[in-house]
Amino acid sequence: MEFLEHPLFSREFKRLFKRFKSLDSDLERIKKLLSKQPESTDGRHWNVLHRSEQVIIFKTRMMCRYLRRGDLRLTYAYFPAEKRIDFIEIYFKGDKETEDQKRIKDYLTHFL
Repeated sequence: MEFLEHPLFSREFKRLFKRFKSLDSDLERIKKLLSKQPESTDGRHWNVLHRSEQVIIFKTRMMCRYLRRGDLRLTYAYFPAEKRIDFIEIYFKGDKETEDQKRIKDYLTHFL
């Protein structure tokens, strides 16, 4: 499985890493999970935001050992034919209520 990061995702990750020092290992853990099962059927923790033939956009909870709970949210695009995942957005639930819909629309128009 190939993993890519949107430039805004990288910026958000660096900012959050200053607050949550376990974020590097937490991201590696979710990468391993997504490599095995990129399309989860667990409706509580995985929400489909967009589905087409080429790409599926998911929002999921991400466990953070620093927080000891799943207050981080991760938005990613899964390309089944290419076996690729693009990380679009990461945010702390206490800072922001929902994902950035504009960024997802921009991603879909720019990368598809």
